[in-house]
Amino acid sequence: MNNFLPFSADLTGLLHDLTDDAFPSRFSRCTGSCTLPGDATHFVFVEKETLVSFDGREHRASAGMYLSLPGKAQMQGGAGWVSTRLHYQGMFILGGPVEETGRLHYIDGCTDSLLIPPVILGDPCLNLLHIPTGTEQTRHTHPSFRTGLILSGSGECVTPEGRHPLEPGLAFVIPADAAHSFHTTNEALRVIAFHPDSDYGPTHEAHPMINRTIL
Repeated sequence: MNNFLPFSADLTGLLHDLTDDAFPSRFSRCTGSCTLPGDATHFVFVEKETLVSFDGREHRASAGMYLSLPGKAQMQGGAGWVSTRLHYQGMFILGGPVEETGRLHYIDGCTDSLLIPPVILGDPCLNLLHIPTGTEQTRHTHPSFRTGLILSGSGECVTPEGRHPLEPGLAFVIPADAAHSFHTTNEALRVIAFHPDSDYGPTHEAHPMINRTIL
């Protein structure tokens, strides 16, 4: 098994097909004009200013913004990286730009922010991962695949197969249970990471509205 699948910044169209995965998904790069299909939610990181048509309205998304598009949508005139979770209905969200570092502690001094959090426990999420200079992450795995994009900085992803250089614009897929770690020297890394599932989020029994309602 390849533990790290890189995709250069000049590629376009479908990069990796995960429709047979436990969490059916597709990873692609949209340039120019793209139609995003229905019966799915599209988690988009905008690379170049893009006109987004969704639900009868148009939205201009600047570079560095991120979107959640639950259903059929059209992207025109720009570019963006799209992680599509099939057969899932999320919420319509436009956000950004991302911050320099994350707000939550992560392993080995790294930080993370939930850019698009799970709507309900178990749902997909989009994250900003910040890896400081001089970091040598502990080798680890994830129980589901990850798609990602190097937003800024430089470093390496170290796997049993070798060391994979990381630079801005490089996209990647890490399969489920694949051993890997991120390493940096003189530059910090910022990574946009999509998770197709989570073990976190509100439930019908526990969410802010009901938790803070006193009967």
